[in-house]
Amino acid sequence: MRGNEGELRRFVIDNFLYGREAKFSDEDSLMELGFLDSTGVLELVSFLEKKFGIAVEDEDLVPENLDSIGNLARFVQRKLGQPALCVPAMGAALRD
Repeated sequence: MRGNEGELRRFVIDNFLYGREAKFSDEDSLMELGFLDSTGVLELVSFLEKKFGIAVEDEDLVPENLDSIGNLARFVQRKLGQPALCVPAMGAALRD
């Protein structure tokens, strides 16, 4: 599922740089560049959850997942690659 870098970069540019183009690599720290702050993290998480249909848990809120375009793309890939939890149907639980 690699290949989301362009879409993630566009989101960062549109929402944190207000459409102003900037030169930065996919591995540059968005926090160190001053693009992302604590409020921006909340906005970013909301985007990830809506756009990619993933759940971002509290333990996911670490720089290793969210601090660069590359980290974001790898994080989304991991989340999308996780198998869904298998919850037995209610009827099956009642039969047992």
